[in-house]
Amino acid sequence: ILFICGGAFDSLQDIIKRRIGKTAIGFETEDVGKRFDDSYELFQMVEPQDLVSFGLIPELIGRLPIITTLADLDEAALLDILIKPKNSLVKQYQKLFKMENVNLKITDKALHEIVNQAIKRGTGARGLRSIFENTLKETMYTVPSMSGVSECLITDKVVKGEAKAVFKSDRTKSA
Repeated sequence: ILFICGGAFDSLQDIIKRRIGKTAIGFETEDVGKRFDDSYELFQMVEPQDLVSFGLIPELIGRLPIITTLADLDEAALLDILIKPKNSLVKQYQKLFKMENVNLKITDKALHEIVNQAIKRGTGARGLRSIFENTLKETMYTVPSMSGVSECLITDKVVKGEAKAVFKSDRTKSA
């Protein structure tokens, strides 16, 4: 049986910094914890004792023989998550709109804006769905009651909340 535990562990950095800071010996004993501005570098130095100090019970930590860290996802990785998988978020929403005979089109700028908002929130891939949902929430509920709509276009301004989705029919365009 394989168990994988994950999480953000927000205050764990402070615990690691305190432990590392205590090991400074010599004349130039600057705060060792200050050298590590990047949380990824700090998390790589995590020890089981840090997890106990964080509040996890020793019995659980003893059953986790491998402790490793993952780097934050960058823009390219988040964009891949958004569009590449067989059942990606974009494809899921396109299928949902297709059930109403509407083609959902999302500009590249809109996709990048969704990714950038997730990065700003610090939620990684988990944030993509909520941002997508908030962007399309109103549109998803108005499309079924609209007649003659064949396409829905989502731009970066829609994602930012500065504009509404653009609907197209075979004959006209309206916002």
